[in-house]
Amino acid sequence: RGRDHGRAYVLPSAMVASSVCRFASRYRPAPLARLPPQLDPNEYQWSPEKRRAEAERVALRSRLKRDFFLQLNDPRRTEILEDTAVIRWDYARRQNVYPSHRFTPKSSLLSLLWGAGPFVFWYYVLKTNRAYKERLKSEGRYDEEFRTSC
Repeated sequence: RGRDHGRAYVLPSAMVASSVCRFASRYRPAPLARLPPQLDPNEYQWSPEKRRAEAERVALRSRLKRDFFLQLNDPRRTEILEDTAVIRWDYARRQNVYPSHRFTPKSSLLSLLWGAGPFVFWYYVLKTNRAYKERLKSEGRYDEEFRTSC
């Protein structure tokens, strides 16, 4: 039904059906929104037991979420409320670095290159510059630019 200047009107069923068919062929689900279970093709063949188990999981998750937000938004709360999911994420990010990293020849070579490479580079630059100045001094072609006496 629609409204046309205060009067109700009904769209012809042929017009509704043609517009639905035209848009249904181009339908793509939104990337961050889940389809309802009635429309999700992954859930068409679920058994009643699996649907019941999924409903229990959703109910448990929503109860835990509700309890957490009740504690979080309690105006009389005095103690610090720790979010266990954030603690687990922080542990996985900071404390548990090496068990999830495997040393391979490529990673070892890159570590050596980035760790010792700058020192080797600057040693080479300073050593060759000093050798070049010493050679010029021994040949008498080097004038020191900074003199301490007049």
